[in-house]
Amino acid sequence: MTLRTYVISRILLTIPMIFILLTMVFLVIRVLPGDPVLLHFEKQEHPEAMEYMRHRLGLDKPLWAQYFDYVTGLFRGDLGASMQDYSSVGQQIFSAFPATLELAIFSMIVAVSIGVFFGVEASKGYGKTRDNVIRVFGIVTYAIPVFFLGMVFQMVFGLGLHWFPVGLRLPPRLDPPSGLNVGSVHFSTGLYTVDSLLEGNIYKFVETIRYLALPSLALGLVLSGVFIRLTRSNMFETLRLDYVTAARARGLSENTVTYGYAFRNAFLPVLTMMGLQFATLLGGAILTETTFSWPGLGRYIVDRINFRDYTAIQGAVVVFGIFVSVVSLVVDLLYAYLDPRIRL
Repeated sequence: MTLRTYVISRILLTIPMIFILLTMVFLVIRVLPGDPVLLHFEKQEHPEAMEYMRHRLGLDKPLWAQYFDYVTGLFRGDLGASMQDYSSVGQQIFSAFPATLELAIFSMIVAVSIGVFFGVEASKGYGKTRDNVIRVFGIVTYAIPVFFLGMVFQMVFGLGLHWFPVGLRLPPRLDPPSGLNVGSVHFSTGLYTVDSLLEGNIYKFVETIRYLALPSLALGLVLSGVFIRLTRSNMFETLRLDYVTAARARGLSENTVTYGYAFRNAFLPVLTMMGLQFATLLGGAILTETTFSWPGLGRYIVDRINFRDYTAIQGAVVVFGIFVSVVSLVVDLLYAYLDPRIRL
């Protein structure tokens, strides 16, 4: 199978998978017991207001008509109207999503950096004290709840040492970075680290990193244990292969053999795990964002649950699902490009 054929087949498989996901979200939300409008009004009878809300949100239509409106709306980029103020759910979600994406990216950098480094070091000293210590470290970090680790970091590095702030995304006195302005053209990503560099404001960039440090470190450390175990096992097997032994016999340095030869092959399963764990990062971000008052999509979902905002919760779950599906597709395509064996 050629790379082009593999890419087309994976894309064609992803489309029905997303469609099934959207259908499942629609059905699960609607088969849950209770009337969402009645729950929104906290069971206080307001017949006229409740009837207006049902009509405004289309909940007075038959189920098949609601499903049709739901699917056609998604194709138009319409995720529905909020039950709180009838504003666009899509605009609310996509204004909060960059904060979650930025946190997930930096947390993944922390997780992979720590996990790969310690995994390689453990494989080089397999069965020795160094290996045992790193294995215990990986198990402990993975077992710690992310919200508990976040609160420990807040107390130690925030309230105790005063090194880092304990919440929010920027100081309240500081305006968010505006991005790049060229004449009448404005370009902004919503990622404060990128936008501050585009704006040319180093102070905002440094402050953004300071506010990112504790939540990304807490979330990244929890996931680093997965990469430690995976890298350790794959590197141990790779370091015993014949071509690695031949590289050592040619007199190459141990670092060259480890990172120049063995690590390139051992990294492929790690790459796949990065895509799978990205979904975990987005899910774990809900707890992390709540702990650090991070204004992202996870905190948005918690707020919408508290407000009993049925349509906003549905829209957020759909966005999460589509994003994870797309990330998985990209990882599969990248893996196929790097390792032609999976296309056979």
